[in-house]
Amino acid sequence: MESLLCRSDKEIMEILNLEKPFQARIIRDNLIKGVTDFSNMTSLPKAMRERLSSERKNALTARIIRKEEADSTVKLALSYPDGSVIECVRLSDGKGRYTACLSSQVGCAMGCAFCKTGTMGLIRDLSAGEIVEEFILLSSLGERISHIVFMGMGEALHNFTAAMDAIMELHRESGFDISFRKMTISTCGLVPGIKKLTELDIPVRLAISLVSADDETRSSIMRVNKAYPLHELKDALLRFQHRQDRRLTLEYCLLGGINTDKKSAEKLYEFCKGLDALVNIIPWNPIPEMDFTTPSEAEIRSFERELKAQGINYTIRRSKGRSISGACGQLASETKKQ
Repeated sequence: MESLLCRSDKEIMEILNLEKPFQARIIRDNLIKGVTDFSNMTSLPKAMRERLSSERKNALTARIIRKEEADSTVKLALSYPDGSVIECVRLSDGKGRYTACLSSQVGCAMGCAFCKTGTMGLIRDLSAGEIVEEFILLSSLGERISHIVFMGMGEALHNFTAAMDAIMELHRESGFDISFRKMTISTCGLVPGIKKLTELDIPVRLAISLVSADDETRSSIMRVNKAYPLHELKDALLRFQHRQDRRLTLEYCLLGGINTDKKSAEKLYEFCKGLDALVNIIPWNPIPEMDFTTPSEAEIRSFERELKAQGINYTIRRSKGRSISGACGQLASETKKQ
């Protein structure tokens, strides 16, 4: 069963065996409004609503199979018709602003050692429509979502075309109307994808999971660094920033005893030179089957003193949703490789 999102009128007509383009537009307009049950699309003829309901039951391909909530964070597990399961999250800043954290793949091929999604391997890419369906289902929880981050399962720049098509659909003024400037793409440092994003020249925000500014350390925990070491990554970021002239976010996951000493701070300072970047310090979120440790408060404060001594622009982020495995690096699903 194919998603109806990110489709032309003609494609929707073919998928649903419709007769007129305006019928496809009615269905699309209903989906944008959050109406996903064909029987509630009252602008369609009754006979057509009954036929579509009997054939597909719901206009979306994804269905919610689990909902967990903690710390004003809501995590949904979504199942697709082929049996694939992904997780997505709605985040709250506590001040009335809600953000959708979307997945771009079922699993991930990048294999970062500290990330639970990486233990799955890559099962498959999500289509652009399937990605947008995540947004619709998170929006159905009852709060208006104004921001989007591609920080869920998968590497968005590894599924570049689908991710960009989803972004364009979410941005479309006659659709969900989310500003590009309120969307953030997170990458582990996939340099070819950063270059393609630079050429695309849309003002989305870019966040880089850096973790370490030392090549040897980074390569030991992030396979991507072996293919695209730090100097190549920085060159790509400089070009991106030259085109966009926007501040970057460097996500620095603190791993106890690994990247929290004075030398790590000095290397981070060197990497930041020439970049307009905010370093987002994220103490590692526990994953039972992994050997890493969350740094102690004393270790975090010690590293913070080193950052201040180096004059690094930083913030410390305390992840919400840990208790439901909805925090940074904790997303995964029971989907297995065939």
